[in-house]
Amino acid sequence: MNKQTLDFEKPLVELEQKIEELKKQSEDRNIDLGGEIRGMQNKLESMRGQIYGNLSAWQRVQISRHIARPFFLDYVRMAFTDFVELKGDRLFGDDASMPGGLASIDGVRCVVIGQQKGRDMKENLHRNFGSPHPEGYRKALRLMRLAEKFGLPVVALIDTPGAYPGVGAEERHIAEAIAVNIRDMMTLRTPVVSVVIGEGGSGGALGIGVADRVLILENAYYSVISPEGCAAILWKHRKHAPEAAEALKLSSPDLLQMGLVDGVIPEPAGGAHCDPEQAAENLKFAISKELQTLLKTPVEKLLRSRYDKFRKMGIFQE
Repeated sequence: MNKQTLDFEKPLVELEQKIEELKKQSEDRNIDLGGEIRGMQNKLESMRGQIYGNLSAWQRVQISRHIARPFFLDYVRMAFTDFVELKGDRLFGDDASMPGGLASIDGVRCVVIGQQKGRDMKENLHRNFGSPHPEGYRKALRLMRLAEKFGLPVVALIDTPGAYPGVGAEERHIAEAIAVNIRDMMTLRTPVVSVVIGEGGSGGALGIGVADRVLILENAYYSVISPEGCAAILWKHRKHAPEAAEALKLSSPDLLQMGLVDGVIPEPAGGAHCDPEQAAENLKFAISKELQTLLKTPVEKLLRSRYDKFRKMGIFQE
């Protein structure tokens, strides 16, 4: 797996390398360098806490795109059991960028749906870089209706830069597919929990994001447009992406403050890619906790609360 180093992480990597060099010197020359090593390790922990405790919006965006970050199927493997993938939208075909199927989480049978990226060119071409086609959203809706029919909750894991904007997607009505999902998820008569696990880009994310509880991982983002896209429109250059990220208020702390998400799931220090198992455990705990409450809620109350939740968004006072 690619050990991608982000720009702001380089001082940490350099210090880690120096520590490893000291350890090697200590072993090779039989010299006691324990004091120096402990001092540098303390400095490393202090620096790590300072960097990751004060991440900017753009730095969180970079972490959300990390090549080693767990993807949808990784979380399905680590946090869910008994996963059976169901394919096809029964209209056009199957979309590998939007896998889904039956699974269990903490003993609760459910339908789980999400967007899947790839880690190399071959897999990215197969998964379309995590950007679903119309048939992906229609398949997702088919599985949600299946969940409704059998009284199963729906769990949606969001990780997409946006729906695919190509000619084929337009010919097969990508906007209509997303709009129908948003409409029908609002009236789906079963509990729905969605979690932004990486990128939450525009309508591509919202197409499986209308839920009773919307959660987000600590270093994920949720936005109407990517920072680069926003920078290209407002500043006419992608180099202003860090400024755009701040202006968009797309990071988890801002989203929680504005009431656009219902909770933030903590990640291991350095991001989910530093300890995928712990990240999956945190995700599992958060989803299970929400499902325990939602499954006890009468359907009519669930629908009213879901409708009111989204109607309140965008209302503000100066």
